[in-house]
Amino acid sequence: MTFQVGEKVVYPNHGVGTIENISSRAFGAQSERFYLLRLSPSRMTVMVPFSHVGDVGLRKVTKCSEINRVLSYLAAGQPCCAHDWKDRFKENSDRMKGGSLLEVAEVFKALLIIQMSKPLSFREKKMLERARSMLILETSVARSVSEEGAIALIEKALMKCGLPMPAAL
Repeated sequence: MTFQVGEKVVYPNHGVGTIENISSRAFGAQSERFYLLRLSPSRMTVMVPFSHVGDVGLRKVTKCSEINRVLSYLAAGQPCCAHDWKDRFKENSDRMKGGSLLEVAEVFKALLIIQMSKPLSFREKKMLERARSMLILETSVARSVSEEGAIALIEKALMKCGLPMPAAL
């Protein structure tokens, strides 16, 4: 998969970023091309080698039709997760790294439901916040709305199944 300078992309488990530059670096006799990516929420820059784009899961921003599926899932879908927090944390970590926005939504909704009945561990709270942030950012970019508009869309979907939108930490 190739990207262009200025294109918005998703770096799994970190969020939406913009391709700022495409460069080459020499390592001994070998030369490697890189995407220089600036992540939106943290303003952090990341260099991703062309040869590792698939390995890290760098992908285009989710299409609007897929956002509709994510919002439908948040409104009605039932998450399934392990009862033991260690197993649940591992499953959720794998989903977050998988890169699919629907998987991020699954983690988000599952943790939200658990949070309503008992306190989350510190690590799960951080994961819920990261999932929340990733959902908001990608929905905002895909739908071309402000972050507040994306929050409103997600909040509306969650209300349909009686879940509150968690506040940012």
